[in-house]
Amino acid sequence: MRALHVITGLGIGGAEQQLRLLLGRLPLHCDVVTLTNPGPVADGLRADGFRVTHLRMGGNRDLGALPRLVRVIREGRYDLVHTHLYRACVYGRIAAHLAGVRTLVATEHSLGAAEIEGRPLTRATRALYLATERLGSATVAVSETVAARLRAWGVPAHRVHVVPNGVDADRFRFDPAARSALRAELGVQPDDFVVGGVGRLVPGKRFDLLIRAVADLPGARLLLAGDGPERPALSALAAGLRAGDRVHFLGARADVPEVLSALDVFVSPSREEAFGLAVVEALAAGLPVLYRVCPALEDLPPGRAPGSLRIGDSAGELTEELRKRRRAAPGLREPPAAAAHYSIAAAGERLTALYERLLADPPHHPTHHHHPTERARS
Repeated sequence: MRALHVITGLGIGGAEQQLRLLLGRLPLHCDVVTLTNPGPVADGLRADGFRVTHLRMGGNRDLGALPRLVRVIREGRYDLVHTHLYRACVYGRIAAHLAGVRTLVATEHSLGAAEIEGRPLTRATRALYLATERLGSATVAVSETVAARLRAWGVPAHRVHVVPNGVDADRFRFDPAARSALRAELGVQPDDFVVGGVGRLVPGKRFDLLIRAVADLPGARLLLAGDGPERPALSALAAGLRAGDRVHFLGARADVPEVLSALDVFVSPSREEAFGLAVVEALAAGLPVLYRVCPALEDLPPGRAPGSLRIGDSAGELTEELRKRRRAAPGLREPPAAAAHYSIAAAGERLTALYERLLADPPHHPTHHHHPTERARS
């Protein structure tokens, strides 16, 4: 079986790193096409032995990318095309359809109630999404919450399949040596109370709320791992609150497990999440977690993530919760059941089973044009 994964870009991001993790767990030949930005994750995939093709797409309206992608799909003679992220889903479904591939899967990584991939949902965005979704065989939702949103949009329930994101829990296990090393590198004392957040620095992540909360907690430090267009404004906010020396902007990091080991508490103040991968990674590191929205936890039965707490949208409330965590005795840093529940091995098994079902009984698309010759299987 040969599969092609098409993704919008391969910079450091949750969907991009999730793809790299998954490809290592799929028992089939996989290649990757990135429409734009062959960044650090592309380098990692190549190091893992996967072929990565950069389509050099110039923007959302670069229609010349479509025939280039059709050609890649035809030449690769793929049994299945799997798309990731909005632009890749739109172009990838059309290209796979034109190339005659009968089995088309798309993963919806970032659909919120009012945003998709951090951008506001518009009527046009939704219409284009639904028009191209009809070309597919299945749409994978990364959480039950996203599955419900897709069904509410009008995606037929039988085409929606839940395959939650996964983490390699062993990689995130608390490492006291890494904690000491990173704190020393940043000039953070061993007994300092350190709060952290991970994610793109965009308005929807609400890191401004976290900076305000930490600024009102004398002596506390904040580590923010991630980059994005809000970094200058967030840096100016920290300086204006006279907390610039206590807020550390770490940029996009490949060593997130080490960053998590350096923390005492993790905070996710996002107003929208499709899953909440950073929260699950923090739980795998044994950290107490304060979160605003996290479908990964909200979809679980109660009691699977002790030490986690849902917070409101108030900096004052967050400051008070952080003050309580600073007074509490440190725990043993053992991951809760939620971390084991969301294993990358389980995600790989679920996705493989879906592929096998779809390939055994591909849906009938009357307008499909099949390959002129039988596709090779491996």
